[in-house]
Amino acid sequence: MSYQIITDSSCDIPSEIVKKKNIFVVPFYVSFDSEKYYKENLDIEVREFYQRMVDNPDIFPKTSLPSVEDYIEAFTPYVKEGTGIICICITTKFSGSYNSAMSAKDVLLEDHPDAKITVIDATVNTVLQGILVLEAARMQENGLSYEEVVDNVERIKSTGRIIFTVGNMDYLIHGGRVGKVMKVAVNAFKIRPMIILKEGEIFPFGIARSRKKSIQKILEKTKSHFEEIGESPDDYEIVVGYGYDYEEAVEFKEELISSLSEYSTKKDIDIFQIGAMIGVHTGPYPLGIGLIRKYDK
Repeated sequence: MSYQIITDSSCDIPSEIVKKKNIFVVPFYVSFDSEKYYKENLDIEVREFYQRMVDNPDIFPKTSLPSVEDYIEAFTPYVKEGTGIICICITTKFSGSYNSAMSAKDVLLEDHPDAKITVIDATVNTVLQGILVLEAARMQENGLSYEEVVDNVERIKSTGRIIFTVGNMDYLIHGGRVGKVMKVAVNAFKIRPMIILKEGEIFPFGIARSRKKSIQKILEKTKSHFEEIGESPDDYEIVVGYGYDYEEAVEFKEELISSLSEYSTKKDIDIFQIGAMIGVHTGPYPLGIGLIRKYDK
């Protein structure tokens, strides 16, 4: 059967790739005053979101999840034409987007009991969710069946990791994430937390006193991760994620490729801009990588 891949905007896949791969993205909402909410990438571009944060450092924006109605609107045209739906949502540890999608599925099945809708908890987010969704799109391009795509997404999602750092602790503290990351960290000491995300949870793996040192720690952690699992980066999709500073991301990408060249044959890596859903927690200057095993490796 034919099927459509749907995800939420936490995936942070660049719009040109979304169009090229025919992926339907249900947007999150972002607000700077808790009153007016904008649909991400429709009413407000990610670049403008970060510019507002940089220009107004005392304002902490908020996000709101897609509603049940948003998912019903997204699913309905495909259900009516008999197209199957595979919907991959941000980890439930960070958002209720998955629950909205499941409720929409239940509503639609009442009137369309034969509809084929699978909603998957990605257990990941941001650029890592993005490359998981793109792996699903690659499976579709390679002729895999609906069931094969669902099974492979479920199988590889646990191999995903995000390894990153942030500019300062302010947004983690304000967003209530700091307790899970690091209990003792003081901006006065310019401590930058080193963070790893796996299976929907965030964990600390150290601190750094400068941006340069934090970047070096990301490279070291990436290498040690592959050593620990005994696998090659060649069998993984890897992407650089950044917030406001694209030039820094480009420099980091080159450093990452140079580091990977010591133990892999990777020659290029994509750069994705981290969107509002995660940006409200990290602030304007997150930087790191997402990696996940290719479905056919």
